[in-house]
Amino acid sequence: MIFTYKVPIFTFYQVSQAGASGKSGPAGPQGPKGIQGESGKVGVTYTRWGKKTCPNTGATLVYEGYVGGSYYNHRGGGSIYVCLTRDPIYAKYQSGYQDDRSRIFGAEYQTYSTGIYPSSLHDHHVPCAVCHVTKRASQMMVPGRNVCPAGWTREYKGYLMAEKHDHHRTMYTCVDENPDYTRGTHVNRDGALFYFVEGDCGSLP
Repeated sequence: MIFTYKVPIFTFYQVSQAGASGKSGPAGPQGPKGIQGESGKVGVTYTRWGKKTCPNTGATLVYEGYVGGSYYNHRGGGSIYVCLTRDPIYAKYQSGYQDDRSRIFGAEYQTYSTGIYPSSLHDHHVPCAVCHVTKRASQMMVPGRNVCPAGWTREYKGYLMAEKHDHHRTMYTCVDENPDYTRGTHVNRDGALFYFVEGDCGSLP
C-alpha cells in the first residue's frame, strides 16, 4: 500500500554543526587500463643534415631542401646552418645586387679523400630534410656517440661536422653517415662549408 502525505506550504530547515573529520580509508584497488587514445598534434621536429629523406623510425618528411649559411670568411651574417626550402615564397623584394644586405650562400662538403665519405662528395652541395616524429617529447644530438642512452630512440647517426677551425664559426652538426648530395652542383663555389671535426689532444679529458 502506498501512502502519500500532503506537503505543507512552509518548510523547516534544521541547522547543525559539523563534526570532526574522520580518518581517510585505505585506497581502493586500481581500475582497469583504459584504451589508448588517438595521437595528438605532438612530437618533435629535427633536421637530418646531409639527407633528402627521413629515417624509417616513424618520422614524416616536413620538407626537403638544401643547406645554406654565411660565406666562410665573412664576418657578418648568420652563425648557424639552416635548411632552406627548394620552393621559397617571396613577399616584397628588390631585384638585383644590393650592397647593404645580409647574405646567405649554399653549403658544400669539404671532405677531400679522407676515406670517411666517398671522395666524389667533395664540393657538392649539402641537402637536408626536416622531419617530424610523433610520440616523442624531446630530441638531442650526442657528440661522440652513435648509441642512444636507455629509453631513447636513435633517429640517425653520422659524423660531427662544422666550419674549418680558422674560418668564421658556425655550429656543430651531425651529418648522416650515408650522405646524399645535390646533383649538378660539383662546382667549387665555397660559401658555407662542412669539414670533419677532430678532437684536440690535451685540451679534452
